[in-house]
Amino acid sequence: MRQFDILADASCDITDDLQQKYDIHVIPGHMCLPDHRDVRTYPRWDLFGRDEFYADLKKRPNEYTTSPPNVAEIAQALEESAEKGRDALLLTISGGMSGTYNFALQARNQVLEKHPEMTIHCVDSLRFGPGLGLMTVHAAELRAGGADLGATATWIEDNKNRYHQAGWLDDLSFVAKKGRLTHSKAFFGTLAGVKPIGEFDYNGLTTVIGKVKGAQKAYEVLLTYIAETAENPGEQTFFIAQTNRLPQAETFKRMIEERFHPREVRIQDVHPCCGVNIGPGLMAAYYVGKPISSDLSAERAIIENASRTV
Repeated sequence: MRQFDILADASCDITDDLQQKYDIHVIPGHMCLPDHRDVRTYPRWDLFGRDEFYADLKKRPNEYTTSPPNVAEIAQALEESAEKGRDALLLTISGGMSGTYNFALQARNQVLEKHPEMTIHCVDSLRFGPGLGLMTVHAAELRAGGADLGATATWIEDNKNRYHQAGWLDDLSFVAKKGRLTHSKAFFGTLAGVKPIGEFDYNGLTTVIGKVKGAQKAYEVLLTYIAETAENPGEQTFFIAQTNRLPQAETFKRMIEERFHPREVRIQDVHPCCGVNIGPGLMAAYYVGKPISSDLSAERAIIENASRTV
């Protein structure tokens, strides 16, 4: 059985320690800064600090832009696997958010022309950020357990719709500045303490499935949501993503540990590759559970019922 590498684009938010622990290779993307410099983006704070980045992003959200690694850059990463005599599994950010998956397919074809003995599986994760990161870690765990490339890729394809997001985005003013919400709605939503609860949809985008007023109630609703959607939470590793909401993430971490006693709960930063488009205010847990319904009706019903009872 040929060995294989696991690769993911930088939107996975897999930090250096996890990359080393699980032998995951991250392909950097690009970010254009307000001074018009184009820089390669990695899941680390090497250009600026987290607080500094999100503070400046909030002031001038439209002066930061991102773009995926291009075909040549992805091909170069795959070539490195070929040169080691290894196959490759490449997971990308949701095709509904980025062209990375299509670039990956083009790069795969180029590399296979030169290395026909190689097998390359490209997977559109239908996820982003720590949701993609958690999926990538699970692929590495399957490999470490003896699964070959085909079995690992098949498991990811068959189960990627079971990766959930349970959290909120509380800075509506940033969303409004990005043109996704009117400023009046953003102002009154933030003023009233409304927490829009988001979940991945069937097409790999995040959709609001309910709104809860007040942080404490929102935590309780989210815990109920996890209880009704997660499978074997006590055996899982949870990732909690946060964009400049570390105290809230730490509170949620404690609540998840007390309620579900999982194997691990790990707080993960959302780095600039995704953070540019999310902005400050995200706090969400990521885990594996029941398949997400095609129209999110089941998930909306859980949030609605929980909002009435907690």
